Amino acid sequence: MARLAFSGPMPLFWRVFAVNAAVLAVATAALAFSPATVSQPVAVKEAVVLGFGIAAMLVANFLLLRRAVSPLMRLAGTMRTVDPLRPGQRLPVEGAGAEVLLLTRSFNDMLDRLESERRDSARRALAAQESERRRVARELHDGVGQELTGVVLQLERTAREAPAGAIRDLIVESREGVRGSLEDVRRIARELRPEALDDLGLRAALAALMSAVASRTGIEVDGRIAPELPPRGADVDLVIYRVAQESLTNVARHAQASHVEVALQASDGRVVLRVRDDGRGIDPATAGPPNGIRGMRERAVLIGAELAVESEPGAGTEVRLAIPESEASR
Repeated sequence: MARLAFSGPMPLFWRVFAVNAAVLAVATAALAFSPATVSQPVAVKEAVVLGFGIAAMLVANFLLLRRAVSPLMRLAGTMRTVDPLRPGQRLPVEGAGAEVLLLTRSFNDMLDRLESERRDSARRALAAQESERRRVARELHDGVGQELTGVVLQLERTAREAPAGAIRDLIVESREGVRGSLEDVRRIARELRPEALDDLGLRAALAALMSAVASRTGIEVDGRIAPELPPRGADVDLVIYRVAQESLTNVARHAQASHVEVALQASDGRVVLRVRDDGRGIDPATAGPPNGIRGMRERAVLIGAELAVESEPGAGTEVRLAIPESEASR
């Protein structure tokens, strides 16, 4: 079995032992060389002296032990601040005792393993999710969509052949209702898996997304997509599209905004997506569970990106996704 060799400051065990030994040695010396005695029964003056002596020893022991274990307390406090959705955070290892140094290095190694395993598992989970989205979208489009299209054509033919009157009006009304359901099915299929992203690329997919949101909600959507962007992998494009989609969905549902800006640019060695609205913002006191934001953070972690959400009540919200070019090109 391997043995751990400590170097540098005295180990915690020996520091605690030395602290207690020093306190006891001082107390013994005080009893041995002071004129204090204890009579039977104990006099009041002697009890007071003993009480002060014990209190002094306890205070000295407390202060010295607190100084010895304070690095561990600071380490525990720092560990609580680590956010698994913000990878790359590591604890400093300089200027610590042997035990703290060992714990810090072990904790940092554990973070390395957890982040690697989390990224791999998230990649597999999201790949499975996107595969299922693609399958459902295809079945909606090719199955339900085709059947509804057949129903619309049948109703149109029936409406042309039916004599004018209440029955014909009912058929026409039913045809329009089915046609509206067909459009809903097609919209849901596009949202599940945008064909433009697979066939035409990220730029066309974002343009179609912004156009659909603007026409459906009446919100003015201003798109600013740089003509030239660094090479990116398919996973990166998918994360960019999903973050933009979730951000615009949140704007449409909650922001009460009249204008939103979507920008995708290269800046300072990063590919940056920014979605900014002029809505009511997010009030921390009344905001519900941030499930959408958490989902975006998980997708950002998948490609090594940083996601920031900045908002003030009444001042709108900005979602910013920053992807290092080194990660984007993987």
